[in-house]
Amino acid sequence: MLIAQISDLHARPRGVPAYGISETNLYAEHAIQALLRLEPRPDCVLVTGDLADCGLDEEYALVRELFARLPMPVYAVPGNHDRREPFRLAFRDRDFLSETGFLNFAVTCGSVRIVGLDSLVVGESHGELASETIAFLEQTLAAAPETPTLVMLHHPPFDTGIGHMDRTRLRTGVTELERLVAANPQVKRLLCGHVHRSIQTVFGGTLCQIAPSVGHQVTLDLRSQAPSCFMLEPPEFLLHRFTGDGVVTHTAKIDRAPGPFPFVLPDDYPGRKPAAAM
Repeated sequence: MLIAQISDLHARPRGVPAYGISETNLYAEHAIQALLRLEPRPDCVLVTGDLADCGLDEEYALVRELFARLPMPVYAVPGNHDRREPFRLAFRDRDFLSETGFLNFAVTCGSVRIVGLDSLVVGESHGELASETIAFLEQTLAAAPETPTLVMLHHPPFDTGIGHMDRTRLRTGVTELERLVAANPQVKRLLCGHVHRSIQTVFGGTLCQIAPSVGHQVTLDLRSQAPSCFMLEPPEFLLHRFTGDGVVTHTAKIDRAPGPFPFVLPDDYPGRKPAAAM
């Protein structure tokens, strides 16, 4: 089965580019088109936060319109740019979020369990996992110890080397999260967003992956005091393929590139068998 992960749409009111430059609504439109082009199509789509740029009703209305075009289920967690109640309202018809409290959830897609964690701190850019959220994760994992599981949250629990993003990563609940992931080998991936780049590390004995943005990307600058900047690099998303042996993840481009072209080997390619003598 296939599970697509998109992240950091940063939808804006119509006609308003993010930061005065990034046409995030257009990029989000292209992301939906890219998902619809996939063959086979994903069994579900995961969105790892920052659906809106300022948490405005108009931004969530646009997001709802986009997701309504997808024939598969869509599950999302909030990021630091989101606001809980408008976010909850935007997904009111999809029936995976509780009516009150944190935006944590657990659902099943095919043979895979998906657990979403709310790391939003109101009025702040960094993330935290409240004790209630940690308890939710512990109970959810204990209830299905044999089921392959993906755990998703917006804020990554590790430093990436991009200083201004590391200062706003997950701060509270990191030790508890790592303990639970390590104690539950059914967790096949820990999926995050926030950093707008494709980044991976091992966390709690499993692979923790940050998805690139389907819009602009954060500048790859590993100087400790590098300025907070972004680049209009090609938008991307992750595609997780579950097999009997585990999970294989592909990084896919949103926009189409020229091709596909067949590989035609030249006559002098090493190892090419010579044509039969006439």
